[in-house]
Amino acid sequence: MKSASKNIISAYAASLMLALFFSSIASAQQVQDVKRSAKPLVLKDRGSLVIGGTSIDQTREQLSSITGVPPAQDGHITIDQMYVDYMIPQNTSGLPIVLVHGATLSGKTYDTTPDGRMGWYEYFVRKGHATYVVDQSSRARSGVDISTYNDVRTGKQPPTALPNAFRISQEDGLAQFRIGIRNGKPFADTQFPVEALDALAAQSIPDFNASLPQPNPTYANLAILSRELGGAVVVGHSEGGAYPLHAALADSANVKKMILIEPGTCHDTAWTPAQMKTFAAIPTLVVFGDHLDAKSTVEGFTWQSAYTDCERFVSEVNAVGGNATMLYLPDHGMKGNSHLLIMDRNNLKIADLLLGWISKKNAASNK
Repeated sequence: MKSASKNIISAYAASLMLALFFSSIASAQQVQDVKRSAKPLVLKDRGSLVIGGTSIDQTREQLSSITGVPPAQDGHITIDQMYVDYMIPQNTSGLPIVLVHGATLSGKTYDTTPDGRMGWYEYFVRKGHATYVVDQSSRARSGVDISTYNDVRTGKQPPTALPNAFRISQEDGLAQFRIGIRNGKPFADTQFPVEALDALAAQSIPDFNASLPQPNPTYANLAILSRELGGAVVVGHSEGGAYPLHAALADSANVKKMILIEPGTCHDTAWTPAQMKTFAAIPTLVVFGDHLDAKSTVEGFTWQSAYTDCERFVSEVNAVGGNATMLYLPDHGMKGNSHLLIMDRNNLKIADLLLGWISKKNAASNK
């Protein structure tokens, strides 16, 4: 009888959590939700900077104003820059780490988790690594070029000129992030803290990557940052998963190691033999979580195909003398990890796996 009662209570709790998640008003993370560490975080330095950017001309109409009325004169603005937040521990050991987020998200991905636990940003610093968290160009604190939007508003360009801006709905997020099934329940073994789904929804933001020139300025900005740090481990997640590869092509001397976390593809372009040789000189780790057979909400895309594609990439890099490794978490006894494994309940155990790999002396390293 007690077991049956527990099942009823568990079912009720799951239904309540889903109801909260799908409600039209999401509850943001609360101050009291944050679980503070008992040990102080001792820093040598912390701050922020803005990397890269291009100054462009703007007409009065493109600039507009807070009231929608154009200012008196034309001017200039900076676009395509990249915001960087950083912490440097009092006692450093090992390479600096650069963290790049994915679609509809920002650098918040790596900070305090939706349910208030320590994120990778703070954890890597506590483990002795100077850590730099970016907002991709066109996202969050890096800013967005609004020129085309004002051109359309004033009739200088047709509505069809508007670049696509998108977000993932709360319902699609449940499935696309492999936490559960769309309009259904979370997976029974999910490592994602489902009681904090509303806090996850609250940190989602519009994705303006379609407004960017090609190649994506974030690639060059990551290379600049790596060079200014004197070398770094570049970590990318999801939409940003393949960004370390592009950063390496821009500066292979200072992208010392690459970690690709659940990229949608490891072949977002047809890599040339010369590019593959560049990758072969840089130790590379590719990481995937569980439930790869879960149905995606993106037409024509499956997580299993993404994993298979990256397995092929790992083999191709190693075939030309490289040092690439696929880290599939279920093979290491870690079951139920979502696409947002950075936020999962065992996120720090996964971080330890990454730190162990980073600390290894790799024969292919260009250090």
